[in-house]
Amino acid sequence: MSKKPSDKKSKPAKVTRSTGKSSAKQSADKAKYVYFFGDGSAEGDRTMRDLLGGKGANLAEMTNAGLPVPPGFTVSTEACTVYYEQRRRVPAAIDKEMDSHLARLEKLSGAKLGSPNQPLLVSVRSGAKFSMPGMMDTILNLGLNDRAVEGLKARTANGRFAFDSYRRFIQMFGNVVLEIPKEAFEEEFDGVKAHRGVDLDTELDEIALREVVDRFKAVVIRESGEPFPLDPRRQLRMSRDAVFRSWQNPRAKEYRRIYDIPDAIGTAVNVQAMVFGNTGDRSGTGVGFTRNPATGENEFYGEFLINAQGEDVVAGIRTPQPIRELEQVMPRAYEELRTITKRLEQNYKDVQDFEFTIEDETTGSAPAMPRWSSPPIWWPRR
Repeated sequence: MSKKPSDKKSKPAKVTRSTGKSSAKQSADKAKYVYFFGDGSAEGDRTMRDLLGGKGANLAEMTNAGLPVPPGFTVSTEACTVYYEQRRRVPAAIDKEMDSHLARLEKLSGAKLGSPNQPLLVSVRSGAKFSMPGMMDTILNLGLNDRAVEGLKARTANGRFAFDSYRRFIQMFGNVVLEIPKEAFEEEFDGVKAHRGVDLDTELDEIALREVVDRFKAVVIRESGEPFPLDPRRQLRMSRDAVFRSWQNPRAKEYRRIYDIPDAIGTAVNVQAMVFGNTGDRSGTGVGFTRNPATGENEFYGEFLINAQGEDVVAGIRTPQPIRELEQVMPRAYEELRTITKRLEQNYKDVQDFEFTIEDETTGSAPAMPRWSSPPIWWPRR
């Protein structure tokens, strides 16, 4: 049985930073720790990397520039400092501030976290001042539970997509937050694929994915001793704390040692409305550079997968396609993506690497399921 994260108070890690107050709790009661971005404006910009982390600062900058960034909010690096000063606890004042920004995100998106009719799903990502690729943790599709997944199915008329998203969420949450080994989930997933006589995840239908969800829930009970948490707000707070906790995981600590990154800067947490690359063959996700990173040549460079979410590109389960082939598969999305990335490079006046997600290329997409004609949704990685 894997070790369950302890609720007991533990010795603070070495992440410390003076707040200028008599205590972290007093500071948390008065300070601002959460910053919103969306609908063309943001409470920040690219100069605020110390506070918002590199990803959060760039999300704010690109929102202000009018680029199609899904709305959300950033929990600052100072909240990470408070978390460690408070013996890995987040004060109620920060929870309350997060709730206020979540309500703003729900109003903007026209959806609600955990709703059985109009479910809002979010991603939760780390984002320190300096890029630390692969060192800390991410959770996608947060907000799903047994009721919300049926609402997602009804709203999209796509049961396969809904339960594919749910099984992904349970596995990522189970691994990152509950610290259950990935292998425990992969064994069950491989068992379902073998029983169905398929090799690829995309070959499983809704019925098979419902079975995967049930098996994954059983894994959570077996490995953690408790059922999978179904309260979306609890899911969000636990995921935030897991990202803060990942700042001190062995991979991150070793990376900081090698690249001489200070321990004290902490990480921000970015909570962002989901856009889905796994709705079918007119959706996808990828990574790329605005120029060839090896030669500097002015050519679009990268790769993508059809009917996938972000982790699939780097997981090695399927072979990505060169990004140039996107022009043949989804020509309109490709042209919009090229327009966006050119604006990105012009804004920063440097070569940029980026991630992107395309949801339902035939109609365009927006966060939380409303359909509208828009460019592909993306966020900068620098």
